[in-house]
Amino acid sequence: MRVPKLAVWKFASCDGCQLSLLDLEDEFLSLADRVNIAYFLEASKAVIKGPYHISLVEGSITTEDDIKRIKAIRKASKYLVAIGACATSGGIQALRNFSNIKEFISIVYARPEYIKTLDHSTPISDHVNVDLELQGCPVSKYQLLEVISSFLNNKKPNIHSYSVCMECKRKGNVCILVSNNIPCLGPVTNAGCNAICPSYNRGCYSCFGPHESPNIKSLSNKFRDIGMDDSSIIRSFRMFNSYSKSFRVIDNERA
Repeated sequence: MRVPKLAVWKFASCDGCQLSLLDLEDEFLSLADRVNIAYFLEASKAVIKGPYHISLVEGSITTEDDIKRIKAIRKASKYLVAIGACATSGGIQALRNFSNIKEFISIVYARPEYIKTLDHSTPISDHVNVDLELQGCPVSKYQLLEVISSFLNNKKPNIHSYSVCMECKRKGNVCILVSNNIPCLGPVTNAGCNAICPSYNRGCYSCFGPHESPNIKSLSNKFRDIGMDDSSIIRSFRMFNSYSKSFRVIDNERA
């Protein structure tokens, strides 16, 4: 019986989502018995040619070469899964999408003419068909395990799409937005972190990005009610998932 090949690819990112896979430790070793880890430079120098049964892709597309490479990966993969905020929404580097990238380059680099980059940092799905997007900054290692195991067994992954508020309720947390007027993006954010920030009396920063049907307008109005001005509201949405379709239009700027 042919052993399925697993490949893990990196584009513009910090490697945090790949480390989440390694952080599975014992579970990862068990997984390694079921798949041939054909390409995963974070873990091994071994490189085995495709085609691949599953490709996990971390990072956003930021150069012309990235576009060519992701198309080749898509062609060589039965299933392609975008993992993390960079791969699913352009990541924190997508903050450049709202400004002039050429101005940034001229300030940072002594010889800007040598820098070849796209004007926008974009998610994988802007360039190829993606079989599944797994949100998070970084992704949940348990969700990663669920996705890989499900695709190996030809079943749909059981990944929830409700908000962080549901996780707060399950933990018995008092709502910090309602009770303490602390700005919190939990009502519009996909669950997956087990409400770690609200559990320590901090507002959610939306590491896991927008859930399926976020009511951005309602939450923005609530932020105004507790004293936030429009500039502060825009900044609150412009973090890890600023270029997600739901968050990018918070100030009616459509890129």
